[in-house]
Amino acid sequence: MTMDVTAPESVQTINAERFVLRPIRPSDAGLMTLFASDKRVAEATTSIPHPLPPGAAEAFIARVLAPETDEVVWVIDASDFGGGELLGVLSLQRMDRGQSEIGYWVAPAYWNAGFASEAVAALVAANPLANKTIFGSVFQDNPVSARVLTNAGFDYLGDAEAFSVARNAKVRTWTYLKRVD
Repeated sequence: MTMDVTAPESVQTINAERFVLRPIRPSDAGLMTLFASDKRVAEATTSIPHPLPPGAAEAFIARVLAPETDEVVWVIDASDFGGGELLGVLSLQRMDRGQSEIGYWVAPAYWNAGFASEAVAALVAANPLANKTIFGSVFQDNPVSARVLTNAGFDYLGDAEAFSVARNAKVRTWTYLKRVD
């Protein structure tokens, strides 16, 4: 599938110690498909289906690169540091009143190495959307992901639930908030 979309000029690259957060690009579809096809990744998110349908990564990339999107997506890219070109993905979903919701996943091969914590901290510190508040939620059966948010200075806000496409069920969540202003 050929896509003629490119990252919006306004999406900046963010430097971290062991990688850069760079705008997503159509050539990321192969590695995204490989990693997002892992049931462990899909079941830790609300929106990734399992099994991953053919073309899902390409469709996601086209959607978030479209001019009218409310979601900005970065890839954790360690290729300039001797690592992989795509270790994971982070996004900010724009909300109203200077708020966004953060989402992220890291490929299982890179779990327990601090990449998610470093990426979320770098994204929050850069505050590329000039947010006043960033929200995040994690499934309660994923306390490691909750630590990623608390390590980045997010405060616990409360319990809720969200639908997981991969699980085809509502799952209890913990919700967190980070004031950035």
